Amino acid sequence: MRILVADDHDLVRDTIAAYLDGADVEEVCTVATLQDAVSLAKSSGSFDLVLLDYNMPGMNGLEGLERMRAANEGRPVAILSGSATRDVATAALKAGAQGFIPKTLSARSLLTAARFMAAGEVYTPIEFLKTGGKGEDDILTRREQQVLQGICEGKSNKEIARDLDLQEVTVKLHVKTLSRKLEARNRTHAAMIGRDRGLI
Repeated sequence: MRILVADDHDLVRDTIAAYLDGADVEEVCTVATLQDAVSLAKSSGSFDLVLLDYNMPGMNGLEGLERMRAANEGRPVAILSGSATRDVATAALKAGAQGFIPKTLSARSLLTAARFMAAGEVYTPIEFLKTGGKGEDDILTRREQQVLQGICEGKSNKEIARDLDLQEVTVKLHVKTLSRKLEARNRTHAAMIGRDRGLI
């Protein structure tokens, strides 16, 4: 897996790159501007995942996301931020970001999220989806609804993974995420909540 980290703060950039140095990450490249990121993707070939700092020079809001996605040939591009609001996170996802990563994320969580996004899944931390006013069916992603459906049918993570053509570890992460969103104690409780609220 090849990952590109684009952030104008040296310490943040280097720390994130160090976090991502996992067994299945062959290469982590780092740049300080959007233009450098675009140029590198064009010259060295697209990356499995690009992490873009939302407030980096050249980004101009979410216009930078669109430029980077084009340069990376449509492959996963996610937004990094230390200060963006939930509205920005939501707008980024609607604009095609593969995920939204707070810079406060732990090393382990960041590596898990990177693998998740590189596999084509959308990642968003729970705190950005706690809306209060929105219904749970708006909070759950399409994939989470599919996993919840499998749980309600009494299927194991392994069976759900086979049905959805996913890795079992990916399904496990979806189960954990949707359970937290629904404030469920366990998968059985999540299934009960899902049925009670008509989410499936």
